[in-house]
Amino acid sequence: MNKIASDNWPESWKTLEHGIRSGRYTDPEFARLEHERLWSNTWQAAARLDEIPETGDYTVYDIGHHSIMVVRVDENTVKAYHNACPHRGTALAEDAGSFEKCRIICPFHGWRWDLAGKNQYVLERQQFRDGKLKDEDVALKEVPVEIWAGFVFIYPGKNPSSFADFIAPVKQLTEDLAIGDMHHYWWKSVEVPANWKVAVEAFLEGYHVPATHPQLEKEGADFIFGDDVATPPPHYSHLDHLYETFEHGHGRFLGGEKTPMAGHVRVEGDPVDLMADRLNLLVEGMDAMVLAEDVALVRSLKGKPIPEGSSLGAEYMKALYETAAKQQRPMPKPEPQVLAQWGGEIFIFPNLMILPQAGNTMIYRVRPNGFDPNSCIFEIYSTKTLPAAEKPKRAEVQKMTDVHDPAQFLQIPRQDFANIPRIQKGLHTQGAKQIWLADYYEKIILNMHQEIDRYIKD
Repeated sequence: MNKIASDNWPESWKTLEHGIRSGRYTDPEFARLEHERLWSNTWQAAARLDEIPETGDYTVYDIGHHSIMVVRVDENTVKAYHNACPHRGTALAEDAGSFEKCRIICPFHGWRWDLAGKNQYVLERQQFRDGKLKDEDVALKEVPVEIWAGFVFIYPGKNPSSFADFIAPVKQLTEDLAIGDMHHYWWKSVEVPANWKVAVEAFLEGYHVPATHPQLEKEGADFIFGDDVATPPPHYSHLDHLYETFEHGHGRFLGGEKTPMAGHVRVEGDPVDLMADRLNLLVEGMDAMVLAEDVALVRSLKGKPIPEGSSLGAEYMKALYETAAKQQRPMPKPEPQVLAQWGGEIFIFPNLMILPQAGNTMIYRVRPNGFDPNSCIFEIYSTKTLPAAEKPKRAEVQKMTDVHDPAQFLQIPRQDFANIPRIQKGLHTQGAKQIWLADYYEKIILNMHQEIDRYIKD
């Protein structure tokens, strides 16, 4: 494409001090610029290790111009290759699977490689390069790989930046949460008719909860949808959230000190029942961050006295960690600054969101669907730590077809998916030249766009 100097950018592409121009979400030319300069030149999570647990397992990660084949070479080695035969360009793998006899064979003409990418066989080798074709001439082309927190990160382009520098702002935050010890529970993927950034941004703040998820904040929803505008508004949960932005576009928000996981519920009644009922909304609505066994553990505290100087939340944490110790189940570090992240989110630029709770984590990954600025692939992973006696199972994606179908998605993602296409529709209208961003509650969104600009500006 013809390059456009950043000082000559169309007005509709600009990132502003308090908002963003809508063309960044809708213009095919801007989307092509992202593929050329962002997606080809940034570290991104291509897979979880659970997708390739055994030698010979592979999975394919597609992003724009790139198709990357991630391969388990041996117990301690993972490699990634451009998914193309050096002979005629045939894709060597599709979706996910295992290479039979640990050999990579082109289905077109039968050329063969070992898992480490070394060529083993070329049919009629003497016909190529005047009979002087060498194995190294046709070795599979490697893509830089880094393994971190159970993820396989890849860098599709040339001259990769330092992964250590890229991940540094969120490295310790994530490692303390034991994300690398978590394994597959379920994983779903669906095409959503919206720009990838629209989908990411829907989860970079808690500001949307009262209106989008009224069952999770009933008092706030009753005020928003009620008739008495003169009544002072309630204390919304997002007011307790703490937001931070970091270098390289990363960010996080914390649930604050008054989360349901800590035993804080704002209505009258038995505190154990209220805490369990509130957390059970997350089980019934998502079955990811909070699981049924977590709620059962809360209910086991019913009728038990709370020692002086303790709290319901503290007693729950004690029971949770004691149970995990008996099961030899890895857990996040039991330190206040780590526990405070439960109920929040860590955003890893450009498209990975980690939402931790207890020994479980929900993960979102969003990427463009081909080159269409109005479509993205949205994936939800549910992961958890396992007792020592339980063997992890291989992660296999469930490809969903309808974001509104209760049989495919539970209530909370359906509520979010109801908004995302409507945002994309509104951004296309002549009345949406610009979107406004809250200075504090939506600061991670602005930070993300500022980092995108650093990639794509001349």
